[in-house]
Amino acid sequence: MSLLEVKIPPMGESIASGILAKWHVKDGDVVKKDQPLFELETDKITSEGTAESAGKITFKAAAGDEVKIGQVVATIDSAASSTPVAAGASEPKSAAKDSTPSPAVRRLAAATNLDPSTLIGTGKAGRVTKGDMLAATAPVAASASEPKAASVAGAATPPSPPSTLTALVAPIAAGSRQTRRKMTPLRAKIAQRLVSAQHEAAMLTTFNEVDMSAVMALRAKYQDDFVKQHGLKLGFMSFFVKAVVHALKAVPGVNAQIDGDSIVENHYYDIGVAVSTDKGLMVPVIKDCDALGMAAVEAKIADAAKRARESKITLADLEGGVFTITNGGTFGSLLSTPIINPPQAAILGMHAINDRPIAVNGQVVIRPMMYLALSYDHRLVDGKQAVTFLVKVKQAIEDPTRLILGV
Repeated sequence: MSLLEVKIPPMGESIASGILAKWHVKDGDVVKKDQPLFELETDKITSEGTAESAGKITFKAAAGDEVKIGQVVATIDSAASSTPVAAGASEPKSAAKDSTPSPAVRRLAAATNLDPSTLIGTGKAGRVTKGDMLAATAPVAASASEPKAASVAGAATPPSPPSTLTALVAPIAAGSRQTRRKMTPLRAKIAQRLVSAQHEAAMLTTFNEVDMSAVMALRAKYQDDFVKQHGLKLGFMSFFVKAVVHALKAVPGVNAQIDGDSIVENHYYDIGVAVSTDKGLMVPVIKDCDALGMAAVEAKIADAAKRARESKITLADLEGGVFTITNGGTFGSLLSTPIINPPQAAILGMHAINDRPIAVNGQVVIRPMMYLALSYDHRLVDGKQAVTFLVKVKQAIEDPTRLILGV
């Protein structure tokens, strides 16, 4: 027997342990090399562990256990991967095809209690896809919604529908009024940092609104060419990233942080972009945004967001930001007061774009408008700097030519 130990990999000097959130395979499965095995949640990131060798896996730790960096959580018997299958015997599912479900499939499996391994996958290499899961659950939903047939043959009178009052006071299943689960390390850390930011910083928020007409017109005019040349769409976030860099250069006091009794002013432009994931909010940092073109910014944001949602983000991806942008408008937020991300001095909140009547040259016109919110640490940034910064962002968005000319 040739056993390979599966250990919790190092995640960075500041991370000593985590929670083994889930196993992607079953105890005793035959796994493939590089196949995702488990999901580890720490107070900073969520990551996946993969198999370094093919073979039969034996668990040494259970889902939900707190595990330390370097701890052995399983062994893999590599000899089992080459064991011939007896004539007429069925090949193990995990060996017959790569049945590792994608995140979308795993979420549907959890919601419907449908085991993906019982389905015939239509994806690459026999993988079960989200469409396979939806197709498998659709008949169940349909049959559940169909009215029951009359119990007496030939009965012409359909069953009476329940009264409105009966429908409103339908009994709730026992135990369904509450659920309780332990807070994940990531959620606990987010909670701690948010409370700490409000307790330790003199936080203040200033607001403005921006006319999105110019940016929307540019996107409409050049979107097809942009996609053809770069292979991705031109979004709003790249405009705001470049506008923030423009404003930070104009108001360098916002690009600063407190270190003890000193003020440290940064001369680089690593911008954090908040990403919502199933595990909580993460802020991947896009490095050297002043040196990147719009396409490069869009590509890096898309890549970071994808890896964050797939639990493949690294600690290095989250470190070193000087300013953060968060977009509540993605979820329909009209206005909010975002909380700064220490030790940064400020954060910009984007919101929903809505057509609103505004006055332009003495005339009332309808324009696509967005509210902007800048929360800042008043210990570092005074009101004049904050307002000037936000006006610079507004001007750059309403007249993107400024980003080219640097005015």
